[in-house]
Amino acid sequence: MREKKEKSRHLEGMGERERLFDLLIHDLREPLAIVSTSTSSLLKKGDQAGSLAEDQKRGLERIQRNVQKAQTLLQEMIEIFHSEEGLFQKGFFSVEKTVRASVLDVLEVAIPTAAELLCREEKYEGFCDLLKPHGIFIEISGRYGQTPFCHDQKKVQQILRNLMSNALKYRRSRMNVSISGEGDLFVSVEDDGRGIPTRDHESIFGRFVQLKGTEHEIREGLGLGLAGVKAIVEAMGGEITLTSREGSGSCFKVRIPPLPS
Repeated sequence: MREKKEKSRHLEGMGERERLFDLLIHDLREPLAIVSTSTSSLLKKGDQAGSLAEDQKRGLERIQRNVQKAQTLLQEMIEIFHSEEGLFQKGFFSVEKTVRASVLDVLEVAIPTAAELLCREEKYEGFCDLLKPHGIFIEISGRYGQTPFCHDQKKVQQILRNLMSNALKYRRSRMNVSISGEGDLFVSVEDDGRGIPTRDHESIFGRFVQLKGTEHEIREGLGLGLAGVKAIVEAMGGEITLTSREGSGSCFKVRIPPLPS
């Protein structure tokens, strides 16, 4: 009852756009959760009873993967919206654990077999060593290698996830992730891909933008990733920059100031 009253007061103070978005989130979350739970249950029962044919199992796994993608996209839209409204869930969190979680999120889609192995590795050094054969190199230095960072962990994780997902998609063989900082948090994600022409450096941050006519053409997704990253970073009072030219890879750098503790 208390939650309903609080939600009612929240909706009364919102504009038409905010109310519509809030209802949209509610209407999408519930059916996606039902589909996800039902699919997982069918897969589990099939494994136990051995009643699923191989094509049935593959079909259910495909449904499960796509539901998870839809849930991730919905959550990212929520985080972007909250950022634009200046809403942050303040807290202290481990940068190392957040980086690890972001890497696993990306690899669940890009290299599922690697993600399964990495989930079982508890030590950070061992985690990084397991990534090296896949051309993924991570370095965390400075204050936040040991000291928790104060901000919204979900939004920082979304920034990392999107930047790493892009780097893995367009690299030739290597992705470097570097985290540093003594006051502000600095994130650098670099790939050795074909690079981005200077003329496209601004447009690549636009929503629903897909670069065309080049070998690094964006083919997947809605084009919300980098636009969302830029919106969140700027709402945090930080900045994002791109260093790239055609034929020499790309490096995205992000600066995030901590919230006052």
